[in-house]
Amino acid sequence: MPLVRIDVIEGHDPDRLRRIADAIHRAIVAEFGIPERDRFQVITERSFGHIIAEDAGLGFERSADVVVIQIFTQRGRTAQDKRDLYSTIAEELGGLGIAGEDVFIGYVENGPEDWSFGYGRSQYLTGELSVPGSTAD
Repeated sequence: MPLVRIDVIEGHDPDRLRRIADAIHRAIVAEFGIPERDRFQVITERSFGHIIAEDAGLGFERSADVVVIQIFTQRGRTAQDKRDLYSTIAEELGGLGIAGEDVFIGYVENGPEDWSFGYGRSQYLTGELSVPGSTAD
C-alpha cells in the first residue's frame, strides 16, 4: 500500500506519464509482493526549473527527463528489499528510455497508525485491514 508521488518536468503526454507510473508500480508489486490493485500514485508535472535535482557529489548530470519518486510505506522491509526495489524501478524506467542518473528515489517509512484509507478511520488500527508483514497476514 505504498503511496507514491512522482514528479516530472512538464511536457509529457498522458500516455507517457501513465507508462512511467505503471513501470514504478510493476517494480513495487514485483519486489514487495503487494496486490496489483493496491495502488496509490500522485503524478505531478512541474515547470522547468521547479525541480532541482543535482548529483549529491556523485559526478553526473541529470537531464530534463528526471523523475523524482517519493515512496511512503509501512516500516519493516530490509535494506536489501529497498535496494532491490530501487534497482528494479531504475530498470523498469530504463525500458522507457529514462537514464539511471535521472531516477531519484526517496523512501519514507511509517507505521500502521499513520494511514487512513477513507471515512476518517485508521483501518489498520480498527482491524479492517491487516498490517502488511504482521502475523495476521
